[in-house]
Amino acid sequence: MAKFGLIGDPIATSRSPLLFEAAYKGQEQPDGSDYKYDLIEGSDFETSFKKFIDEYQAINVTAPFKELAYARVEELAEQGKGVISGPVARIGATNLLVKTSEGIAAHNSDFTGIVAAIAEAYYPGIVEEFIKEYGDRFFIKLHQFFLMSLSRRFYQQPQALIVGCGGAGRAAAVAAGELGFGTVLMNRTFEKAQAIAEAMPEYGFIPDPIKDFKEAVKECDLIIYTLPMALPEIEEFSADDFAGEGACDGKVILEANYKNPSFDEVARAKLAAADGTYIPGNRWLLYQALTGYPFMTGITPDLAAMESALKAL
Repeated sequence: MAKFGLIGDPIATSRSPLLFEAAYKGQEQPDGSDYKYDLIEGSDFETSFKKFIDEYQAINVTAPFKELAYARVEELAEQGKGVISGPVARIGATNLLVKTSEGIAAHNSDFTGIVAAIAEAYYPGIVEEFIKEYGDRFFIKLHQFFLMSLSRRFYQQPQALIVGCGGAGRAAAVAAGELGFGTVLMNRTFEKAQAIAEAMPEYGFIPDPIKDFKEAVKECDLIIYTLPMALPEIEEFSADDFAGEGACDGKVILEANYKNPSFDEVARAKLAAADGTYIPGNRWLLYQALTGYPFMTGITPDLAAMESALKAL
């Protein structure tokens, strides 16, 4: 029986098991067993990783293990026992490990989840449509479609602001760059944003100090906010600030934090008044699971069931 799970610490309140159960409820694995998802909590990476190797077909990886897991697969790849490709290599972190015939494969569904969330924000209904048409690799087609439609959607290159340069922020930066956005990186420690920009010159990232947050939000079309706390300027924004400068579409704000969002109801109402779109952290979480679980199981998850499960919380 193939087993699936999550490693990290702390993870007792993780919603991943709920989403996995909803995604595959009523389905059976090839051996006739049910799909199950375990929480493998523990502060020691080596212990958790060994448990994955000994017992599980695939696992999700969360804090504080994403960089450690990536480094381990890098070591395995040098021995011909690991697989790293595409955006994962540029992000330098993984949140999904899968056993394959070529070794342990590292994926990053933070990245693919962002691609899906952004595409859905600009083209409502496209995720469901592409799942029906393309199955478990629908997000690849989403990515291609978005790039092809960029010049029709925007009069000039759209601008993205990534606030926070931790693991999620780095994945967000690569996603925005891959989708064709000119991308500004902003972090409480400016040097961290600068280091990421220097490490990935192919994207032309522009590091900007956190003191410029308000002006940067006004000038950008897409804001991906990954800080765990609210910057004080958020309370000061008006609807006019969210309207931006010359944007041909309403501003889109995607927030990572689904437990304690920094953009409260007042801020979201101002954004809506400016014809903007707010994507809550729950939505990002949903798309992480939706794009990641097929790597684990080889089966397309049930989007409607997963959406219902999140709404019930």
